[in-house]
Amino acid sequence: MSDQNADQPTEQKTSRSILDTILDGALHEMNRERSGLLLSGLSAGLDIGFGPLMMAVVLTLSPAGFGDLTTELLLASVYSIGFMFVILGRSELFTEHTTLAVIPVLDGQASLRDLGRLWGLVYVGNLVGGLCFTLLVILLMPELGVVTPAAFETIALKLVTHDLPWLFVGGVFAGWLMGLLAWLITAAQETTSRLILVLIVTGTIGLLHLPHSIAGNVEVLFGLFMSPAITPIDYVGFLVLATVGNAFGGAVFVALLKYGHVVRGAN
Repeated sequence: MSDQNADQPTEQKTSRSILDTILDGALHEMNRERSGLLLSGLSAGLDIGFGPLMMAVVLTLSPAGFGDLTTELLLASVYSIGFMFVILGRSELFTEHTTLAVIPVLDGQASLRDLGRLWGLVYVGNLVGGLCFTLLVILLMPELGVVTPAAFETIALKLVTHDLPWLFVGGVFAGWLMGLLAWLITAAQETTSRLILVLIVTGTIGLLHLPHSIAGNVEVLFGLFMSPAITPIDYVGFLVLATVGNAFGGAVFVALLKYGHVVRGAN
């Protein structure tokens, strides 16, 4: 009997069941203690730093740089590493909750105050974790021997040398993709499928060099600490516009639209 069940394909989740799963999970997170949310956000901020670190290693060791197809694809792939650690490890990431935590508010099961509490705690934890990771790598870097300050500067400049409107619009697209990833991860049935989804979606963000407020926090912090070309104003401008864009993209293009079509009869 068990062999027969193993051979049967897993039934695909309906849109309603995906929405219900997201609602249950988001409400659970909203009801967690503050210390638990902060620690989970801190863990995510630390873990996601491995993506930018590996990008710098690839740029250091690669004979080519940005613009070379092979190097760009490799950079996009290693950029996904931090997201894999965070998402499969179930740590709290702000850009996931720009979608997930909005849905209970739309459904009337949570308030804007609940949303603000969750967003604030996770966001602060993510930023502090990213700062701690950056400082640890700076201390270790002389002994690593596989990464140079110039690589960190190059990565940071890719994010801060844009007009302010581009940072916001790029942030909207990154938040949109992260919200879509949160929805797809909920729909996926297996760990392998989730791993592939994380690679594809976050690899797209990396390949397009879109501003992701949490991973980008680490990328620009590296540049700020290790290059005079990156200023505190560059860092603050990037962080504010990327954060607002991420929140807008995830909340409007995923949470609002998908919730709207599901409650109007999708199955």
